[in-house]
Amino acid sequence: MSQHVLIAGGSSGIGLATAQQLFEQGYAVTIFGRDAERLAAAKAIVDGVVALQVDAADAASLSRGLEAAGSIDHLVLALGSRKGAGPFATIAIDEVRQGFEEKVLPQFHTAQLALPHLRPGGSLTFVSAVSAHAGAPGTAGIGAQNAAVAALVPILAAELKPLRVNGVSPGVIDTPWWDFLPSEQRRAAFAQFAAANAVGRMGMPGDVAQVIGLLISNGFITGQMIACDGGMTLG
Repeated sequence: MSQHVLIAGGSSGIGLATAQQLFEQGYAVTIFGRDAERLAAAKAIVDGVVALQVDAADAASLSRGLEAAGSIDHLVLALGSRKGAGPFATIAIDEVRQGFEEKVLPQFHTAQLALPHLRPGGSLTFVSAVSAHAGAPGTAGIGAQNAAVAALVPILAAELKPLRVNGVSPGVIDTPWWDFLPSEQRRAAFAQFAAANAVGRMGMPGDVAQVIGLLISNGFITGQMIACDGGMTLG
């Protein structure tokens, strides 16, 4: 019987790429997402996944979704937020708070409520980001969010064993997260990031999905945060 993976935040970007790769590898995949249109588009891309409309920031919606998903072997938390970027001196505290409410607390709460549904020998994978440790000016808000997510990994790996708990820290990845930028500005930013990376290119969602797949399949890895950033933080 196929192992069952639940991906919260699986309707686009890294979550969707992970759903696609894992489904192609023979896993049974369920995705959670808030937006009905994105879920429908995701299901069209990965025909065969179970797509459930769930708001992970809403406890009742989350509980219903987990009950509908049933037993889980692996949980991937790809929930994110755009809120919290900007100069420390001027960033609005309400925007920083919203970022925590959209990313940190939903990842925390989804993991918490999913525990009764998770197989003890399975895995839990958090998605943080390189801003947690890159020291880039203007990222204090989002960096704090991602650092909070990363901090959960070693704590929960020790507390929830034998459940394996790991995380991935993506660098700059070409996902819809960047859709707030006009196309020309986005292309210029991507070219700049690609030039700065040791590998000389932008990251793609599939790059991160491969790391998540490794963390799911390798039963001897736990308590680890793996950076998938093209060497962005080397210099």
